[in-house]
Amino acid sequence: MSEKQVEMSFWDHLEALRWTLVRSIIALVVFTIGGFMVMKYLFDTVIMAPCHADFVLYRFLCKVTTAVPLLPDFCDPSYNVDIINIKLASQFFTHISMSFYLAVLLTFPYLMYEVWKFISPALYEYEKKDVRWVFFFGTIMFFIGCAVGYYLVFPMTFRFLATYQLSESITEQVSLDSYVSNFLMLIFVMGVVFEMPLLSWLLSKLGVLNRSFFNKYRRHAIVGLLAAAALITPSSDPFTLACVFFPLYGLYELSAFFVKKAPPEIPETQELAKT
Repeated sequence: MSEKQVEMSFWDHLEALRWTLVRSIIALVVFTIGGFMVMKYLFDTVIMAPCHADFVLYRFLCKVTTAVPLLPDFCDPSYNVDIINIKLASQFFTHISMSFYLAVLLTFPYLMYEVWKFISPALYEYEKKDVRWVFFFGTIMFFIGCAVGYYLVFPMTFRFLATYQLSESITEQVSLDSYVSNFLMLIFVMGVVFEMPLLSWLLSKLGVLNRSFFNKYRRHAIVGLLAAAALITPSSDPFTLACVFFPLYGLYELSAFFVKKAPPEIPETQELAKT
């Protein structure tokens, strides 16, 4: 360890933590205020976009399904979901909460940098090199996961559930609170799910996980991921299921790529000779 590490007392660490929290809170407050100012525009053009037939995923799938007649039809120009508000203060509090979550999303790299600054003095030089890449790779994977959640998982799930009809006597109207909660949950959950390769790498560095685990349980993982994809998008057609399953399975294989290979097994005769 360096001299700085040895000299830092408990109160020095506490002071460093305090300033880390202060800078992080200031960044969140500033970006929340900025998000509040532009949220009305973003809400209509970004957050509410999956409610309309001209959403980018629907237009892409329309071209695909037109070329392949066996696939489900996504070319309905009349598709539109009305979002209603049934609570007096919901729109105001939704405005504030969505501004905060937007701030969390935009400041995520900076927040990770603040965490890195706080823990880096306690690390050796070779540890800093590894952890630096962990934060960098983890941040990128988080944003990729959020993008997959927004452009693929949420609109596919939302479209199926919003168009599913149990009875013709039921008028489908989606509440604002329900829409926003599902929107945030699926997007941020996908952001966390995309950290799976990073978690696997960390477990591999600790010696808990190796590549033989992924090879051994690949069939089980395929069944589990198919079940997870079916829960995320409870649609009856295989095309919608495949759209969610393949990104999840790709994460599984990427996780297997980042972990260490299993150590070679020592024959029993060699073990007996050593003893």
